[in-house]
Amino acid sequence: MLTLKDLTVRFGGLTAIDALSFTVQPGEIFSLIGPNGAGKTTVFNAISRFVPVAGGDILYEGQSLLRYRPHEVVRLGIARSFQNLEPFRNLTVLENLLVAQHSLLHTNLVAEALRLPRVRRAEAEALARAEEILALVGADAYRDAHGSELSHGVLRRLELARALAVRPRLLLLDEPVAGLNPQESQELAQIVKNVRDSLGITVLMVEHDMSVVTTISDRIAVISFGRKIAEGVPAEVTNHPAVIEAYLGKTRYAAEA
Repeated sequence: MLTLKDLTVRFGGLTAIDALSFTVQPGEIFSLIGPNGAGKTTVFNAISRFVPVAGGDILYEGQSLLRYRPHEVVRLGIARSFQNLEPFRNLTVLENLLVAQHSLLHTNLVAEALRLPRVRRAEAEALARAEEILALVGADAYRDAHGSELSHGVLRRLELARALAVRPRLLLLDEPVAGLNPQESQELAQIVKNVRDSLGITVLMVEHDMSVVTTISDRIAVISFGRKIAEGVPAEVTNHPAVIEAYLGKTRYAAEA
């Protein structure tokens, strides 16, 4: 589904991502973890084509993403959530999901003005899709609430729902449980797993909550200072000496060992 081949990203003289390689298989939940500042979100920004790539390649279903612009990446079937929650706060939850589907609608000004049958069909399909997604993420009770009225936990579900609205085949989740309490985190983690199982969507996730990562991930890659230091199933990665050192520090790890 997705392959990073020696991906390198630089900002001036700083190498943020250094020859990073990994492959995400169709239908799996693959987590990318690492200490703060390791470069995880930069990887997402490179895949989404928000930042330039200095070297290597990003392959999605066999084709390079480097020739695409951000809005074209979405149309290829890649969607993402963001750490910062920025819904349209003056719109309802349902309206937020209808706006999110704008890139999928193929109408024009004349057709809209004349309310042609295809316009009405497209609107009905978008509404049905929004209702389906809200039920899937457990936010249907809030369909008519405005973004400004929502709790942080519901906003997290809305952020996931907006990403799902564009019918992705690959979903990039950037810290989906950030700011949630343990119960809310586990509930959202189960929703992500249900999304994968019911819709067949492949998930690439960045997350700091290791209980969530180890619970739902099929495989994990760990990066530190932009370089991959470990990859494997959760049990292998969490017990890897280099991973423990990266999180605890060499001195503390040596003392605890």
